[in-house]
Amino acid sequence: MAKRVFIIVLDSVGIGEMPDSAHYGDEGSHTLKACYDSGKLHLPNLQKLGLYNIEGIGCGEKVAAPLGAFARMREASAGKDTTIGHWEIAGIISPKPLPTYPNGFPKEVIDEFEHKTGRKSLCNKPYSGTQVLLDYGEEHVRTGDLIVYTSADSVFQIAAHEDVVPVEKLYEYCEIARDMLVGEHGVGRIIARPFTGTYPDYKRTSNRHDFSLAPPAHTFLDSLEEAGLATFGVGKIYDIFAGKGISSTQRTTSNDDGMAKTLAHAKEDFHGLCFVNLVDFDMMYGHRNNVEGYTEALNQFDVQLGELLPLLHDDDVLMITADHGCDPATPSTDHSREHTPLLIYGKGIQGGVDLGTRSTFADIGVTAADLLGVAAGTDGQSLVSLITK
Repeated sequence: MAKRVFIIVLDSVGIGEMPDSAHYGDEGSHTLKACYDSGKLHLPNLQKLGLYNIEGIGCGEKVAAPLGAFARMREASAGKDTTIGHWEIAGIISPKPLPTYPNGFPKEVIDEFEHKTGRKSLCNKPYSGTQVLLDYGEEHVRTGDLIVYTSADSVFQIAAHEDVVPVEKLYEYCEIARDMLVGEHGVGRIIARPFTGTYPDYKRTSNRHDFSLAPPAHTFLDSLEEAGLATFGVGKIYDIFAGKGISSTQRTTSNDDGMAKTLAHAKEDFHGLCFVNLVDFDMMYGHRNNVEGYTEALNQFDVQLGELLPLLHDDDVLMITADHGCDPATPSTDHSREHTPLLIYGKGIQGGVDLGTRSTFADIGVTAADLLGVAAGTDGQSLVSLITK
């Protein structure tokens, strides 16, 4: 039985198309291989754990004796977004995708939002988060109207200049939208997108905040909390689960900040889970089709992983995975429906165990709970009997 489990989600680090990827417009997507093909990917620590030994990964060199157990994870839910992916990791399989708005939000939604906030809206289209500032930022600053936009994901995003709409007021507007958008229009996330600067040099700030739909069912986090164990969220984990099952949270400003906070937790004495999301892979590089930046970010994570591994105690377990893909080498700037990796490492974990392709991300949360001696009470199958010494 483990005392501490660390789950690190490398946001959007997919490892190749799923059987139904073509239905999502993602045939041929492979986020990790896009970085590998740059010739600059250097992941010695992930390689030692067994990354390139994963079934069907299609890139990199296998090692003869991986230090960890490894698997290729297949998403059972319908969708390819952050919310659905994390919910499935936690034990909720979603048979229907969350609603998306390729033509913008219906008039009745925008009318209600404008009435409740007392401000008009601009844009109301799927848009790049940086381009929308160039196209609508000046008008927003001049009029005070809110920039409302979406993407291929189930999101309602509100951008506002911090000098025009203070951050706390923007959060208030997001809470209004969150209360509105339930049921038929229950988007996964309302996202505050504050920015600063002057045209054309507007810059999005680290004051982004996600207001997520509450998970519709019990998760392994709830089970851990009910058992009295610590459940630390690092990054946007708290936001993704609307705080449900998270006993303590720390927001982050970057991958580096997220790993610094994770390393700090690794130096603490606690009993339970540290659940980490590193969003820069997705937000800064995948959505911007920046292969070089994505590759550098993976290399940097591998260095930080090398700092984390010596901090793990004999009764600790580390699980590294992802929630979807976001191939930076395809014409699309949206998420891609891909398999994800799972690496499991610890002194009590049998290295070199090939777990094949799993049928759902939910096996991750069930396994984490089982390692901590708690029944998850969710979908998914525990891998503990297959991986423990």
